[in-house]
This record gives sequence, C-alpha cells and structure tokens, in this order.
Amino acid sequence: MKIWVDADACPGVIKDILFRAAERTGVPLTLVANHTVHVPPSLHINFLQVTGGFDVADNEIVKRLSAGDLVITSDIPLAAEVIEKGGQALNPRGELYSADTIRARLNMRDFMDTLRGSGIHAGGPPTLSQGDRQAFANHLDRLLTKERSK
Repeated sequence: MKIWVDADACPGVIKDILFRAAERTGVPLTLVANHTVHVPPSLHINFLQVTGGFDVADNEIVKRLSAGDLVITSDIPLAAEVIEKGGQALNPRGELYSADTIRARLNMRDFMDTLRGSGIHAGGPPTLSQGDRQAFANHLDRLLTKERSK
C-alpha cells in the first residue's frame, strides 16, 4: 500500500497526522500538488509537484495509483476514480468513501454545483473540528493496522 495525498486542498493538520503515520509505519506517502508543499525530510515521505491546471494533480494520482493504495482527498470525483481503480479514498474528516456511497456523494456534489451555478449560495463546508481530526486519525490508523496484518 502507498498513500497518495491530493495536497492542494489538504489541511495542514491532516498532513501532520499523515507525516507521523508514514514515519511510524514506513508506509510510502506522496503528496501531489501544483504548488510547493513543505514535507519533512524522510525516506517515507515524497512530494510530487505537477503543472498548474484543472485536475492535473488528480489525474497524476489516478495515473500512478495501484489497486489497494489509499488516497486522501475531499474531491468526490477523484474519490470515485480511485474506487473504480481498486483503491481506497479517505477524506480529511475521516469518511472512507465506498462503492456503495460514492454515487450518492457524486449526485449531491452535482446538485450543489447546480445550485451555486444558479446563484444560490449554500455556504461551504464547516471548518475542520477536533472531532474531524480525531476521526481521520482513527480511520487512518485502522486502515494501516489492517494493511500491516496482511
């Protein structure tokens, strides 16, 4: 298993949790972004900078992804592609997307895009809470423990 991070929008506190997990477990972690992202020096942590543009980082993650890899993203279309390719997708709030739930999430995303396009502002997601951080860390830990027991 490798961990790929859609780093353009990943909160810093989530990156810190991922850095500690990569060091603790030795699981390779790669952050992909179209701007420079600081990563600590480590044999297990890498940074891949891609050119700017719509979905360039997402497309690079999908291209490099292998079945069983984990992708950290809040991007629903990217999560759908990851699942389709046999990977796992976990959002920064600790929700693991699945084949059973991704279609409904895509539909809701499209509906919200339609509302925004018509001028209705429904607001953005709430700020990342301590509970969200804990849920993410717990779910990540369960996934890494499951991987180590294989």
